[in-house]
Amino acid sequence: MKRPHKELPLFILWSDFVHWMLDHTEKFPRHVRFTLSGRIDNYILDIYEKIIEARYTRNRHGILKEIDLNLEKLRLLVRIAHDRKYISHGSYEYASKIIYESGSMLGGWIKANIKK
Repeated sequence: MKRPHKELPLFILWSDFVHWMLDHTEKFPRHVRFTLSGRIDNYILDIYEKIIEARYTRNRHGILKEIDLNLEKLRLLVRIAHDRKYISHGSYEYASKIIYESGSMLGGWIKANIKK
C-alpha cells in the first residue's frame, strides 16, 4: 500500500499490524471471540486511535503514556492467546516483535516530548 511520505513511522508500523492482527483474531475459536479476541481487537484499535490523537495534539504526554499502558496489556493478551494455542508460535514471535518495536518508537516519542 502506497503511503504519504509524512506519515509517522509508528503509525505506519501499527497500521500494518492492525490488519495482520485482525486477520488472526477472526480465526480464534468461537467461544473466545467475545472475550480474548474482542479484547485484543479493542486494544489494537484503541492504540491506533490514540496514535492519531497524539499526533494532532500539543499536550500528548498523557496520551503517549496511555498508549504505553495499552501496549503492555496487549502484550499480556497476546501471550495468553499463544499459551492457549489460538496463535502459532511464529505469529506470537511476530506480534511480540511488533509490539516491542512500537514500544521502542513510543519511548523515543515520549522522550522527545519531555524535552519540548
